[in-house]
Amino acid sequence: MLRFFIIRVILPILLFTLVRAVLRSIFQGVRTAVTPQTKARESPPLQVGGELTKDPVCGTYVSTAVAITRTVNGRAVHFCSKECRDKYRAA
Repeated sequence: MLRFFIIRVILPILLFTLVRAVLRSIFQGVRTAVTPQTKARESPPLQVGGELTKDPVCGTYVSTAVAITRTVNGRAVHFCSKECRDKYRAA
């Protein structure tokens, strides 16, 4: 009876625990290997708040604190991206 209990109950529990620990350590290693690369690709945090102004090319509202600014005829023009600035410059 004791032999039956060990083979049918305790042995499967031990095998399950062992397999679970091995798989957990494998996936934990994969997760930590991927994390530093993705953090390196993240952009720096943007400043939140401030005055909003409308991009003259695409119409997007952009904060003046983070906008790409160009002075045209003595007036500051704010752009949401370099592409919009270049389109405005070409026009």
